Amino acid sequence: MRALAKALRHWPRSLSSRILLVLGMGVLLAQLVSSAIWLTQWRADTARNVQEMSRHMAFRVAATVQFFTELPVAYRHLILDQLRDMGGTRFFVTLNHEYIRINDLPDSALKLQVVQQFRDVLQRQLGVKDGLEIAFSRPADLHVIKNDILLHDLPERWGGQSLLLGSREAPILVIQIPMASDQWLYLATLMPDPDFLEASTPLSRERLLSLLVSLGVMLLFGAWIVRSLTRPLRRLAQAAESFGQGEARALPETGSRELETTARAFNAMQLRIQRYLDDRERLFASISHDLKTPITRLRLRAELLEDETERDAFCHDLEDLDMLVKGALQSVKDTDIHENRVEVDLHRMLCYLRDGAALAGKVVTLSGEQRAPFFGKPLALRRCLGNLVDNALYYGGSADIRIQDGDEGLQISVTDRGPGIPSAQLERVFSPYTRLSSSLSAHPGMGLGLSIARNIARAHGGDIVLSNRAGGGLEALLVLPR
Repeated sequence: MRALAKALRHWPRSLSSRILLVLGMGVLLAQLVSSAIWLTQWRADTARNVQEMSRHMAFRVAATVQFFTELPVAYRHLILDQLRDMGGTRFFVTLNHEYIRINDLPDSALKLQVVQQFRDVLQRQLGVKDGLEIAFSRPADLHVIKNDILLHDLPERWGGQSLLLGSREAPILVIQIPMASDQWLYLATLMPDPDFLEASTPLSRERLLSLLVSLGVMLLFGAWIVRSLTRPLRRLAQAAESFGQGEARALPETGSRELETTARAFNAMQLRIQRYLDDRERLFASISHDLKTPITRLRLRAELLEDETERDAFCHDLEDLDMLVKGALQSVKDTDIHENRVEVDLHRMLCYLRDGAALAGKVVTLSGEQRAPFFGKPLALRRCLGNLVDNALYYGGSADIRIQDGDEGLQISVTDRGPGIPSAQLERVFSPYTRLSSSLSAHPGMGLGLSIARNIARAHGGDIVLSNRAGGGLEALLVLPR
């Protein structure tokens, strides 16, 4: 399982890479399976051809041996001399007075098949069972006539012409049959396929090269197909990301039927969501406008009350109602950001916040640098950073800001020396109108600062994470990916 998990970590993340990998593995597997089937069939055909070749050759050898055994003893050497003078036969035949030791070739499946085929045919045709010797030898160390004479020592018309030697390394089949107590019939011949015992493979360099070329062509064609198929998905992902950051982008409703349906559904979803946001903004604007007049009338009527206690309570309730309406409008307006993205210098923006806090007698420290511009919405980012810094100054009395810039994005840490937040409440404080039920609730706000800041961060593809510091205080980490 650990090895599988490690392998999955290196698995390509993009869809196009995975499709290409699966396609390449499929093509390679198909090539291997087809090559294995072809190789098995090739070996079976080779074994069958060798068996047929050996069988026909064995019958010819049996006929030659039978011809010599039927000759009178006095005529055998005469016939051999005439055959040598004529040349052109496939057999080198001698009558020797001793058994010739042959340096037999190493055993192989094809060699053993040939030897067994010759043995079966000769025993059946000639009735020879004892003393029959069959072996293969290379021409360079083939002994003939006597054990101290090599084939190369004989005249050319005796050896080369008789055996019709083509390749000097072709194996020679040697058969020795006892004719008498001191006489051996020695017969040497080349097989019809002189290279049948060579340890060669049909998977030659040319065939492997052709397999690699076909695989490369298939992958190139597959890469073009995969890119054309996944291009609409990339456009869909970019449009969804842009819409999540407040910029609607209509998708072209083209391509296959499934892609066209998906693009149409996505465009309709964008319109519905945008219509809902517009309706929400108009609704809150209408509510604000409609409530201002009755609240003002109620405040005027409250001033006419004679009971001072009742008048103060009535005015306090109207102030709470007015604050709730303004808070709702602020939540809608501050999270519905209509700005274009431009290059933003966040370090300079934080310097302004630091200088403004210094004028109010607050201490803000700033460390780190922004190495490259960040594309974002400047007013929204200023509101996000201002909320974080204001919280740190209110609860901790001071703020320490640290910028870490990298290739993947920016990290801005805002820390204070306040009492911190209980671990169970670290996520809850991001909910709108949420304020802790401790003494920290003396904050004059309405519990919208962190909620607005996180919405802005997430509209830029990032997030805000709160954590308590080991030495006391709270850290708000703003992550903004590029």
